[in-house]
Amino acid sequence: MSDEAKTVILTGASQGIGHATVQRFMREGWRVITCARQDVPAHCRRDPLWTHHIPTDLSRGDSLEAFIREANAVLEGQPLHALVNNAGLSPKTPYKERLGVLNGSIDGWKEVFDLNFFAPLRLARGFASALHRGKGAIVNITSIAGHYVHPFAGSAYSTSKAALSGLTREMAAEMAQLGVRVNAVAPGEIKTEMISPEYEALIPRIPLDRMGSVEDVAGVVYRLCSDDFGYVTGTEIFVTGGQHLY
Repeated sequence: MSDEAKTVILTGASQGIGHATVQRFMREGWRVITCARQDVPAHCRRDPLWTHHIPTDLSRGDSLEAFIREANAVLEGQPLHALVNNAGLSPKTPYKERLGVLNGSIDGWKEVFDLNFFAPLRLARGFASALHRGKGAIVNITSIAGHYVHPFAGSAYSTSKAALSGLTREMAAEMAQLGVRVNAVAPGEIKTEMISPEYEALIPRIPLDRMGSVEDVAGVVYRLCSDDFGYVTGTEIFVTGGQHLY
């Protein structure tokens, strides 16, 4: 890896917001190192800026630590300029109910928190030295569901994202001494391959009267990692079309 281009590490890159964010960074000339539980399409990996994709299960400690070791080896002591913690889990019960306070297993809650909360914490620690060398930025992908009771997102998911919002503030305060900025992006209703038809019922609650696109989120994530936001840290930006106003 040369010293010419900036480098970003992004989790959950195989689809949706993560995949769109990878595409945005590459259009801006950044090198990209990614992970996901599954591989990415071959035609995407032909881009020379997508230097490494490492299949990883971030909910498993051994897999997460292996990813940190391999990605740091790829960096070869060079700076890391951004870490985007995008991977997340929002499970349902076997009956497709929300995983809530009164239903679903506690082990299910633990799995959600392992991926949505503890993985970003462990990755921030694992790449802190590289981010310090790059005077880089961390962006945590939270959710509107972390701030309001959501009709479809379960309690486990919502509270894990609320915890990640709090962690973002704590990270920002502590990592400032390393010259690393930490912010969050909270998407609302974003149209992806995974979204179900019932989400259409939420559009009347959105002032901009449409669902967001993955590109809407990717653009905000990229800008938070750019020099334009070099004096912004500890902030959470709502990409909701105004839905969070109500």
